[in-house]
Amino acid sequence: MSGSGVAEGGYVCAPYLHNENSLRLKETLQKSDNVDGMYFATATFSEDGNAYFPSHSNTYLLARFNNVQLMLDQVGKYKQEQPTFVFSRYDEFFERFTDLRLNLISVYYLDYGHSESDLFDLALIVAKRSRVRRAECGTLHMSSTEAPKFTFPYYDNLVVFEVSSDNTHQSDNKYCEKTRREVARKGIRLTNLVNLSVIEKIK
Repeated sequence: MSGSGVAEGGYVCAPYLHNENSLRLKETLQKSDNVDGMYFATATFSEDGNAYFPSHSNTYLLARFNNVQLMLDQVGKYKQEQPTFVFSRYDEFFERFTDLRLNLISVYYLDYGHSESDLFDLALIVAKRSRVRRAECGTLHMSSTEAPKFTFPYYDNLVVFEVSSDNTHQSDNKYCEKTRREVARKGIRLTNLVNLSVIEKIK
């Protein structure tokens, strides 16, 4: 784990609705030096995720960024009714380099918060999972023209897996679910929030 405790980078997940704000945000992110990877992705919210975010899109712009405040400023200019999700990193478990393409981003939350020992155990388990090229914990920020009906109570307890492989999305979803179950055997309860299946690389 990096142990930096600083929210440096993360992911933005913005609904792509082919309207003016969607198109302008896409152009902004494509030109931005703050973005080092950008994709079209489909989102599959879990039942738990649907309870908190019933209004969501099928297709999203997914981008990895380096500066969270700059990203929040950029998406704030192009708010839509459906929320844009910004996942900022405050600690990184590990990163491994691979030639395989990014195939899936799987986002979870820890139901009961976390201790340093929990995160250490989680990192050890996930590091053995060869398809996971990056794992980190972070915070959820939202940007929308509509206020959410319910406050998401686990916004500061996120865990994000970045999966690279040439497998199907279904295969990698099952792979992440198996990883979640292995973590649960250690008494660490991870709940899936959303899986983002990469369709096409944009930048």
